[in-house]
Amino acid sequence: MKKKIALFLVAAMTVASLAACGSKETETPATAEASTEEAAAPAEEAAPAEEVAPAETAEGGTVSVFYYTYGDTYISSVRSALDSAFDAAGVAYQDYDSNNSQTTQTEQIDTAIAQGTSLLVVNQVDTGSDDTTKNIIEKATAAGIPVVFFNRSVSEDVVTTYDKAVFVGTDYEMAGHMQGEMIGQYLVENYDTVDLNGDGVISYVMFKGQEGNAEADARTQYGVEDADKILAEAGKEALSFYDSNNSDKYLVDKDGAWSAAAATEYLQTAMSQYSEANNNMIELVIANNDEMAIGSVTALQNAGYNKEDGSATVIPVFGVDATDAAKDAINKGTMIGTIKQDAEGMANTIAQIAQNFMGGADKFANVDSANVVGTWRVNIPYATYTGE
Repeated sequence: MKKKIALFLVAAMTVASLAACGSKETETPATAEASTEEAAAPAEEAAPAEEVAPAETAEGGTVSVFYYTYGDTYISSVRSALDSAFDAAGVAYQDYDSNNSQTTQTEQIDTAIAQGTSLLVVNQVDTGSDDTTKNIIEKATAAGIPVVFFNRSVSEDVVTTYDKAVFVGTDYEMAGHMQGEMIGQYLVENYDTVDLNGDGVISYVMFKGQEGNAEADARTQYGVEDADKILAEAGKEALSFYDSNNSDKYLVDKDGAWSAAAATEYLQTAMSQYSEANNNMIELVIANNDEMAIGSVTALQNAGYNKEDGSATVIPVFGVDATDAAKDAINKGTMIGTIKQDAEGMANTIAQIAQNFMGGADKFANVDSANVVGTWRVNIPYATYTGE
C-alpha cells in the first residue's frame, strides 16, 4: 500500500523550505522535481480523464503542493500527473515532501504562506482527527488563499467552514465494496483450488495499512463483509482470519506507511507458523493498497508460491490502487486483482480547481458535475482491474 521517518524541526522555517522542490518563479511555468513513477494508465473500465481547461486569468501566483510522502507509489503517480497538468496549463507550482510527518507539513505550509503562495494543495498527513484540518483552514483563511485537500479524507464539517476550501478524493467506502465483490466472485469460481487444506473454509490475512484512516477502515470492513455475502449466497462458509488470537482481524503497518516492507515482514513471520506443512496455511491475502499487496507477493514468492512461470501454487492476493507494479503482477499471474484509483483523473481535477480559484471562476467550472458532491467535494470514480 514506503518508509516513513518522523522529522524533528530544526531551524523551523529553513528546514521546511529545504524540503520543497520545484521552481518558485511565478511568471513562467515551473517544473517540480521529476517523479520516478509515471502516472498510472487508466484501466479499460475507467472513463478517460478529462483534460484541464485553461482558466482565462490563471496567470500569476504559485501553487504550493504538499504530499504526505513521496514514498507512496500511488501518490508518486498523482504527483507526476499533477506536475504535468500544471506545466501544460502554465501554472507555477512548488512541491513539498512531508515525509509522513504532520509537524513537517505544518511547518512547510507556514513557509509557503510566508513566501506569498497563492493556493495550498494538501495531501494531509494526519487524518486521525479534525484538528489538523481546522488548523490548515485557519491558516488559509487568515492568508485569504484557497486550499484544496486531496486523496486522504477530511471532514465535511470542517471543510465547509471555508468557502475557498474543497476536497478531491474518492467515495472511499466504494473501494472496499468493489474489492469485496471482486474477492467473493473469485473465490466462488475457484473455491476448491484456493482451499488448500480442503476444510471448506478460506483462511485469510488482512493488511490494514494505518489506524484512524477512513479509507483503511472502510476497505478493512467491506473487503471482508462483501466477500462473505457472496460466499454465503453460494452456500460457502465465511472467511476466517488466520490467527484466532487476533481479535482485530487485521495487521496494521505500525508506521502508518502502508508499506510493502511491512507486509513482507508480517507475512513471512506468519508463514513460519501457518503453512501447508502445518495444515493451516494462509489461503488468501487482502491488502488495502497495492504496496502491501506487492510486499505480500514477495513474501509468498520467497516461500515458493506465486511464481511468474506458473510453476507453483498461487495464493490469491488483492490490492487497491492499480499501480504499474500491481498491474504487472496481475498480468503475470502473481496477483489476482486490484481496485483502480485514477491518479491522472485526480491530478487533472486538482489542477482544474486550482486554475478556477486563481482565475476567479466558479471553483467547479469544467469539472464533471457527475463527480461533484455538494459544495465541497469531488469524487474520482474507481474501477476494477483484473488484467488486460
